[in-house]
Amino acid sequence: MAGPHPIFCPWFPEPFLEMARKEVRRKAASHRSVQRCQLVLLVHAHPDWDQELLGRQVGLSARQVHRWRKRWAAGNFSLEDVAGRGRKTPFSPRDHALVKALACERVAETGEPISRQSLADLTARARGALEKPISRSSVWRILDEDAIKPWRYKYWIFPRDPQFLEKAGPILDLYAGHWQGKPLENGDFIISTDEKTSIQARRRIHPPLEPGPRRPHRVESEYERCGALQYLAAWDVRRGYVMGRCEPTTGIEPFGRLVAQVLAHEPYRSARRLFWVADNGSSHRGEAACSRLRKVDPRIILIHTPVHASWLNQVEVYFSIIQRKVLTPNDFPDLEAVRVRLTLYEELNNRHPKPFAWKFTRDKLAELLRRIAARERVLAGN
Repeated sequence: MAGPHPIFCPWFPEPFLEMARKEVRRKAASHRSVQRCQLVLLVHAHPDWDQELLGRQVGLSARQVHRWRKRWAAGNFSLEDVAGRGRKTPFSPRDHALVKALACERVAETGEPISRQSLADLTARARGALEKPISRSSVWRILDEDAIKPWRYKYWIFPRDPQFLEKAGPILDLYAGHWQGKPLENGDFIISTDEKTSIQARRRIHPPLEPGPRRPHRVESEYERCGALQYLAAWDVRRGYVMGRCEPTTGIEPFGRLVAQVLAHEPYRSARRLFWVADNGSSHRGEAACSRLRKVDPRIILIHTPVHASWLNQVEVYFSIIQRKVLTPNDFPDLEAVRVRLTLYEELNNRHPKPFAWKFTRDKLAELLRRIAARERVLAGN
């Protein structure tokens, strides 16, 4: 580090530097782009550093650093690869199409007794179909570039209620700020409520091992059961505020205690109307539950989600968050520790409450049901 190299100009135009700073901060920036922008900023700040030191800081080789600095010194302030650089793929568009066709093929048609194809399976089949060598990484790269990835899957459930739109529509209208064609007023509140059942306290047989270099946090798979509790929660859809309680069991009485807990606090105690969204669980099912809640407080309007449509209940989103962030991995010495953790997370959420950015509307549901109906007609015709 005896001073700037004579062929490398340490000066960069300010717009180029500002672009590099923004790219480094951008969350969606690619790793390659961030590397190159970090190199720009390092060269600007430390023009006397040699290529190896700069490369170690950003994860590039000294040869790569030399090439970039030489280009910038020549006045070519760019982060893109020179056209024509890099190894040319030996696979034609036809080869790409064939690899994708193999991945899209139903596994049952292969005659193999498997339900899913691994990358190794696809690579072996691709070598036979192409009649030339192809590596696992090349197969992965071809498939990763494609927009449709049929080898991936996720579970979902078809709407089964014949009146799904009629029952789900009012809930989606509420989320959009309307009830029976009129906008909600300031004194109206939407409470999404449900129970997260059978939350166990699992005391691990062996203490967990802290993470280390190239080693994740290790949690003992064997555990001792220390009981289970039920977590009842009420999510304020418009405010992002949550109130919950732990109970030994679910039922009408525990649910009633949650209702009383909500009604005891402002602004719900002085609300004009309280719209309660709930599923068809036994604690709040049917017209009997509607009548029961009206007797507790005539301002309460209970709206049930359609059968098999808990995903319309926003509190389920909150439950998924606590499952990932609070209850996983499950390593609690007793049920009191579970209760305390859930209570503390409620307090954390309520310090800066934020509603969910719900974007699924009645119109989107109607379009989804039309597509499902059209698909079913096609299947019925086959």
